[in-house]
Amino acid sequence: MENARPPWARRGLGPVWERWLSASPEEPRGWPGTRLPWLSTLAAVVIVTAGSGFAGHKQPERVPVDSAARALLFAGTALLLFRHRYPRAVALGAAVATAVYLAAGYPFGPVFLTLALGAFGAIVAGHRTVAWCALGGVWVSHLLVAHWLYPWLPPAHDGPAPWEQEFFVTAWAVAVVALSELVRVRREQLAKARAERAAAKRRRADEERLRIARELHDVLAHSISVINVQAGVGLALLDSDPEQARTALTTIKDASKEALGEVRQVLDTLRAPGNAPRSPAPGLDRLPELTEQARSAGLDVEVTTEGTRAALPPGTDLAAFRIVQEALTNIVRHSGSRTARVLLHHAPGALEIRVDDDGPATSVTDGATGGGNGLVGMRERAAALGGSVAAGPRPDGGFRVRARIPLAGTQERAPDADTVTPTATEEES
Repeated sequence: MENARPPWARRGLGPVWERWLSASPEEPRGWPGTRLPWLSTLAAVVIVTAGSGFAGHKQPERVPVDSAARALLFAGTALLLFRHRYPRAVALGAAVATAVYLAAGYPFGPVFLTLALGAFGAIVAGHRTVAWCALGGVWVSHLLVAHWLYPWLPPAHDGPAPWEQEFFVTAWAVAVVALSELVRVRREQLAKARAERAAAKRRRADEERLRIARELHDVLAHSISVINVQAGVGLALLDSDPEQARTALTTIKDASKEALGEVRQVLDTLRAPGNAPRSPAPGLDRLPELTEQARSAGLDVEVTTEGTRAALPPGTDLAAFRIVQEALTNIVRHSGSRTARVLLHHAPGALEIRVDDDGPATSVTDGATGGGNGLVGMRERAAALGGSVAAGPRPDGGFRVRARIPLAGTQERAPDADTVTPTATEEES
């Protein structure tokens, strides 16, 4: 593990130097930062070294390019090989090499490409201050050499540079900064777009898992509750009333067959998410079948419809059916009442559902162990359509579940709070 640390860290230079010499923590590691840019660096070395030699023939007043100049050009350009991994160090190193080269009186020319690429890499990586300091440092050193220090530096008998030359140098530096900033902003926009697409993909996957979990819970909770009740009836009457026990077993068979069919439909969606379901999703048209199952479990269900019934969207139809199904399942499991009343009120722009039983509750969830997901699932189904679900004891005894699902996709006000004080019993299923 020691050898995996950067060289400056192994030599004890500390975290401050490590932060300055390494790439930004926010820099995307998947972009060229994971591989060394050999080809572009080799091309830069050739262009800068050969181009400076040709430039020297056009500038006889400057010091000829010798071995020291070539060493400076090679060292500064070779640093570009690490410009994606250590952009700050490369920008500063390229600036130092360029400043020394110019101070030594060597010809102007492609040497500025080294500085430009180093500053470009630092700005794109997000180290704007370091890049600006590198460019500004070279510019200031050029001013000092060209206008004040030239008598003591080569070439011999050199005079002050014309001030008009500084406008060209300034324009060149501004162009490098502008182009670098444009690329940096574009990279940040692309990274943000990729992150948003990844987050949306994860969110869709989470929503799909939640939908499947809700479907499985609603299907299994209702069917297993009916099976549990009928199994108890069958065991109790097996010796005294075999015919009634046979009826209970028949009910168990039918409930388990229906549950298996619905579970298979959910699993088929998982295996082939792009395919259409083989059978339509359940809706309020299956309420008679649902009430018959509840009646076989010993619960007499009275269904009342108010208002003019209109065709419901598939999502609303399924949510309404599952809410009624879960409410009846809770009554079978947790209420001593053998009667339930279901009211479907088709109001303008909304479907209102009310499920009542007279109680009393026969089981209470242990708060220490937590509750189940029945009411949570109902609320999630309604909230996904812009509606709401509330449940709690009635003032005159018993229990009530109320739901309101808007049909136009608009948010609706939650049911009045005077009938909806949640309790642990409703959470248990």
